[in-house]
Amino acid sequence: MRSVVDIFDTLGKRLAEFGRDEASCRAMAQAVAENEWFSEGDIRYAVDAIRRDMLDGERIAEWLSHYPAPTDHKPKRVAVIMAGNIPLVGFFDLMCVVASGNIPCVKPSSKDRALECYIENLLLDIEPALRIERYDEGGNYDAVIATGGDSANLYFRNRFKDIPALLRGSRHSVAVLSGNESREELEGLSRDIFTYSGLGCRSVSLVFVPKGYKLSLPVPKMCRAYHNNYIQHRALLTMTRKPFEDSGEAVFVCGEADFPSRLSQINVAEYGSLADVKAWLVENDERLQCVVASEVLHSRCVAFGRAQHPELTNYADEMDTMAFLYSI
Repeated sequence: MRSVVDIFDTLGKRLAEFGRDEASCRAMAQAVAENEWFSEGDIRYAVDAIRRDMLDGERIAEWLSHYPAPTDHKPKRVAVIMAGNIPLVGFFDLMCVVASGNIPCVKPSSKDRALECYIENLLLDIEPALRIERYDEGGNYDAVIATGGDSANLYFRNRFKDIPALLRGSRHSVAVLSGNESREELEGLSRDIFTYSGLGCRSVSLVFVPKGYKLSLPVPKMCRAYHNNYIQHRALLTMTRKPFEDSGEAVFVCGEADFPSRLSQINVAEYGSLADVKAWLVENDERLQCVVASEVLHSRCVAFGRAQHPELTNYADEMDTMAFLYSI
């Protein structure tokens, strides 16, 4: 059987041709048809981010060097229950289970089934001996990795209370501006906010700015579902006479330092000192996925334009997936 490094490095090379062959174009078209929030642009972006940031042989070898090499122990069957809010959001969990020498029993989201099945077929074509099974609701598993909203998380805790479980709920991301950002950094922040229609836990929805700073960002044309959400929310804000800045695709609301409840709204909070922002970040740490900033230190801090580019060591919720898998 080929090594893990070779398998996933080869997958990266195969994905360099994504969108140029019949099979990948068919998978992409099916994914867009199954999920109104997906666009071809977002799917291409997701595949390219995975290929560049996770599927390089040298990076994979360096990542795995920090964990024990898989032994000849009997592989554990790990249920992998995937979310479907952004394209291929569950891929890294699949990769981790395979890399740890265990058997992924995958339950793809109905909103992202086509892309997940496409990737699985590529992996099995690269290494036919690889074991990837389908999740069965009544099946027995040695461990579970599950991602979903907070209500789903409560269900998972009850359903899998007798086995090791790595469970993830809802989180949010924030950006902190100094007021000296370059045009390129602001363009990157726009991608951090609007890529994947703001549906990912790494999507920025709250921006801290210095007092008196006027935030101006390029806003791309959004998918129909997002645009409809924006039209409805703009009408609601107008009716309730709540002040907002209208970008034509989203609304920017100044005021309270909290996360908005609507996808098409980005909250903007002014601060007097960075010390105030740092205190807010500490107080709200368990709600945060990542922090986009250049002048604030945080364990999950990323550069502008990098929120949607998690690398191999950027584990969601700071839960080390590989360490969990080696502990079961």
